[in-house]
Amino acid sequence: MRQPPERIRVKRRHFSALAASAPLTLGLPRVAWAQDAPVTAADYTKLGTPVPVSTPPGTVDVVEFFSFACPHCFEFEPVLEDWLKRKPAEVRFRRSPVPFLLNFRNFQPMYFALDAMGLAEAMAPKVFDAFQVQRLRLDNNDDIAAFMARNGVDAKKFMALFTAFGTNVKVTQANQLFEASGSHGVPTLMVQGRFLTSPTIVHAATVPASEKRAIVALDYLVAQVRAGH
Repeated sequence: MRQPPERIRVKRRHFSALAASAPLTLGLPRVAWAQDAPVTAADYTKLGTPVPVSTPPGTVDVVEFFSFACPHCFEFEPVLEDWLKRKPAEVRFRRSPVPFLLNFRNFQPMYFALDAMGLAEAMAPKVFDAFQVQRLRLDNNDDIAAFMARNGVDAKKFMALFTAFGTNVKVTQANQLFEASGSHGVPTLMVQGRFLTSPTIVHAATVPASEKRAIVALDYLVAQVRAGH
């Protein structure tokens, strides 16, 4: 898929960076509501043009668009991890790093290199912590290699994958997937290429703990797809 002109990509990055840094509740009235209140159309977006996904029959595809540089992704991570422990076996979950926010040109291949080593899930919390808590920049190869070595990752193997052509291909595919989804921010969950939900989408009335409400919406959408709706 052809990528948008650079001036459009810059605008998207700027908008998403502002959205990621702004309080979710800014300017909106607080209302009390039950976390298990029925899901409505306000809790998700239905894509006008579905994104093609390839899954075995009976399998539901769930993608999280995320960035290690996103503070809301960092806040969402524990809630998402709890869901992953109980998700239906029929759900295929995958992460897709996005082409904006700080250091994305390193964080995208970093994720895919770790994934190729089977270490993405184990290392994701450590990368989040390094950037969000320890304030490590991880913006040059020497610092990245040293960080991996400190955390028990074979730094030589990792760096070979980090700079590999195949990793660059995966980054391009991830950018195309994000563009096709029509999403403009992170964290966002895409279900079967047909629906989007996120803490931002569900917070419209301003809800406390909108991360948990996003999971309620996710369960609902997965059930809808499994039921053939």
